[in-house]
Amino acid sequence: MSANLLLQYAVIALLVAASLWTALRKVAPKTTLRVQAGVAAPLLRPQRGAMTQRIGRWLQPRGATGDCGDGCGTCGTCGPSDAPVEQTVTFHPPRK
Repeated sequence: MSANLLLQYAVIALLVAASLWTALRKVAPKTTLRVQAGVAAPLLRPQRGAMTQRIGRWLQPRGATGDCGDGCGTCGTCGPSDAPVEQTVTFHPPRK
C-alpha cells in the first residue's frame, strides 16, 4: 500500500469520525457530553503534564451558564415568546 493511499484512507476516516460525532451530538447530546467529560477527566489529573491538561481542558464540555445564549433549553423560556403552548390537530378525510 502506498503512502498516498494510506493518507487518503486516514483523511476519509477522520472525516467519517467527525461526521459521526456531529450526528451523535444532534441525536444524543447528553450521552455525547457524558462521553466527552469521561475522556477529558483522566487528562485533567494534577500529575499529568501541562500539555495533557491543556488538551483535557479543551475537550472538557462547557457547562450551562443559565444564560439564554448557551442553548441548554432546560427552563423552556429560550424559544419564541409568541408561540402557542398548545396546538390542535385536525384530521381531514382523504380527497377523492
